[in-house]
Amino acid sequence: MKSYSGYTKFVGKLQLTGRLWLRSLPAMALALLLMLPIATSAKAAVPAAGGTGTHVYLLRGVLNIFSLGLDEIAAKLEAQGIPVTVVNYLGWSSLADEAAADYRSGRVRTIVLVGHSSGATVLPDMVARLDQLGAPVKLAIGLDSVFRTSLSGRVGRYINFYIANGAGEPVARTRQLRGTLENVNVQNVPGVGHITIDKNEIIQRRVISAIDAVAFGSRPADASAAQRPEASATR
Repeated sequence: MKSYSGYTKFVGKLQLTGRLWLRSLPAMALALLLMLPIATSAKAAVPAAGGTGTHVYLLRGVLNIFSLGLDEIAAKLEAQGIPVTVVNYLGWSSLADEAAADYRSGRVRTIVLVGHSSGATVLPDMVARLDQLGAPVKLAIGLDSVFRTSLSGRVGRYINFYIANGAGEPVARTRQLRGTLENVNVQNVPGVGHITIDKNEIIQRRVISAIDAVAFGSRPADASAAQRPEASATR
């Protein structure tokens, strides 16, 4: 698993992208959180892509410490032989450049993106940038972006899991989108919440199943099965 540092101008952006949920934290707790070190150490590098040619890029949200479920997903993917890179969402642009370079060189044949919270918010921007760089995204999965976003560019399948009775928002389709967009409301999944959606076992299974479908050619899972009564799809 690779870890990628991209935290320049962190404090200023934190005030913008984290304002919805940071207001709910007590002032003392917030101060303590801001004193915690942000993980920046690089872990052992892995090949750009495994035998399937797939590489999964996972984008954490604000402060990293609330998106540790992505590390669990990454470990499960690596156990299947799928290389992963985990980054903070602030590094998405540089990461897109890196992924596009690996795609153009042939080291990566299939690009998959997963993001939680602010990491989900920047996913449409990363999809669009990769399209501009000539590296289409095969699969992108957002976990409860708290800001309204719109999707354009080339993406084989975009799944947006969001909590409608919380802060989550659906993703809007634009005329420039070439691909499939699914907005899936998971508010009735047991134990799901904005801070726990990435750690929820039901959601993790849906995420990994969708990734396996593109990495190994297995039958794609029905994303709405995570919460069938409340699911909605936009295509």
